[in-house]
Amino acid sequence: MERRTALIPKEVFFVSGIGKHEDILMSFELALRDAGIEKFNLVPVSSILPPGCIVVERDEGLKKLHPGEIVFCVMARYTSCEEGKEIFASIGAAIPDDGSLNGYIAEHSGEWYEGAERHAERLAAEMVRTQGNGTAKTLSITAKGKVEKCTTVVAAAVFVI
Repeated sequence: MERRTALIPKEVFFVSGIGKHEDILMSFELALRDAGIEKFNLVPVSSILPPGCIVVERDEGLKKLHPGEIVFCVMARYTSCEEGKEIFASIGAAIPDDGSLNGYIAEHSGEWYEGAERHAERLAAEMVRTQGNGTAKTLSITAKGKVEKCTTVVAAAVFVI
């Protein structure tokens, strides 16, 4: 029987950043730099937080990754060039109390409104509840900024395999 190697993350860390520039692509690059994840080839994935995946601090997670590495992440991103608007990008996670079950990560972004920073966290918790996984510990991270030039905000859950 052929044995396959599963790409199941062992750790996850959360980052956020803001970038401002005349060019949209450069504002995104600056947001990634602010978040500390600009040196990786980022591959977006959906919302599953694997059972047993440990949340680590940003610096601890970054030490385990190498420039140019293909890195999986759940990312929220929003860009606007309408000066004066407030924008945000948020990632929320829900980790079931039962460590043998998977959790969820949700992303939410757009123009700022009161309560926006907790919406993704509530979504992730609801995903856990509706799957019957009981109660969960929740956390979130949000990047919020006032638009100058073109502004990009990013928030991400970055996986370490």
